[in-house]
Amino acid sequence: MANKKLASEKVTYEIDPYNRLIINKSGKKSRLSRFRQVLDGRFKIDKDNTVSYYIKAPMPKGAEIPYQVKLQGKWSLSVDHNLCLTLNKWGRETLGDKLTLQADVIDTSKNSLVFALTTTTKENTQSIYILKLKGAWQADKHNRLTFRIQREQGSHDILTFRGAWEINKQHQIIYQYEKAQLIRKRKKIHTLIFQGYWDIKDKGRVSYILDQQSNSVFAFKTSIGIFKDKYIKYEVGIGVSRKPKPIKRVLILFGKWKIKKSVGLIFEVEYKNKKIHAMVFGAEAKLTAKDSISFKLKNEKNKGLSAQLKLSRKILKGDGLSFLRFLKSKGESTVTIGAGFRW
Repeated sequence: MANKKLASEKVTYEIDPYNRLIINKSGKKSRLSRFRQVLDGRFKIDKDNTVSYYIKAPMPKGAEIPYQVKLQGKWSLSVDHNLCLTLNKWGRETLGDKLTLQADVIDTSKNSLVFALTTTTKENTQSIYILKLKGAWQADKHNRLTFRIQREQGSHDILTFRGAWEINKQHQIIYQYEKAQLIRKRKKIHTLIFQGYWDIKDKGRVSYILDQQSNSVFAFKTSIGIFKDKYIKYEVGIGVSRKPKPIKRVLILFGKWKIKKSVGLIFEVEYKNKKIHAMVFGAEAKLTAKDSISFKLKNEKNKGLSAQLKLSRKILKGDGLSFLRFLKSKGESTVTIGAGFRW
């Protein structure tokens, strides 16, 4: 923490292009070095996602500056995908400055977001280090990707990725953004890949689950789904800044339908490295005149999804054929499977 003398002065903070903290005691931002002190050091984040700046020795000659400066404020993400911290007012004198870290996203794990920072000392020694924020991934009301940073007493800061995401051939969510390197002035495309799987639990909504044990789930609002024998199709609108209309993304999940006697109706989707994940549905099923089965789909809580599916007996195997024979024995009756129902 800062000492009493520093806290009593009118102080503003800045960050230079090398991610070094600048303390300006004049209370005004200035390009003149005599008003500012550039401090070599590194930012670190604690378990409460609070950031501190650890200053490397030796200190500037004659400076009365602590070894550690704790910076309290609200996190956000800039339009250029830099990490920003808007400082809280410190006592009566310090202004609410906004610090922008020149940082690149390097990892989007299920419950964390990792940035890489490049810094340079006064001796022109360059190094790279990371900052890791803890929280949960979620979608906002515009179907944009957001990261909710967990703070003290249950509060959250929200980092919003304002661009439109896409789906790759492995059914994964990918997000790309172009960013100019401040020092080298060259633009670089950054690609973020989210490891997860799709599931459908509610009407008009499809979810991409990063971690089943936490709240890291992108729950997107969608159009009515189209369910066919080899794929499931949804349309998602993403509200992007400066765009008058949402950007449309078509989500197509290719897979195989199966009927499991102890489970219900499942749809198996293959992801990266041939990893299979099955979505589970309940359904009201009825045999049609052409010896195929018509399903009205439900979720695991037996609530309707406003989705219908028709499967030919040609693609049914194992338990599916047994279920087909069971339907024939029931004549024109409707049979419920899944959600605790047995046949």
